[in-house]
Amino acid sequence: MIANNIFKAIGDFFTNVLFTPFNELRSMDNWWLQSTISWIFIVITFIAFFYWMGEIRKYKKAGNE
Repeated sequence: MIANNIFKAIGDFFTNVLFTPFNELRSMDNWWLQSTISWIFIVITFIAFFYWMGEIRKYKKAGNE
């Protein structure tokens, strides 16, 4: 019974607290404002990808294949 209450509390926290900003963004009429967070995540992903590729290149140049 305790485990069930813990999972309900976690689900309630995510639904009512953490996802509230996304619900507000979803109700907007402006596509650009709605997509801002997605574009930020895409930019962060590209930066991390190119950083990781640079680190792999350094690793291979050092002779550690």
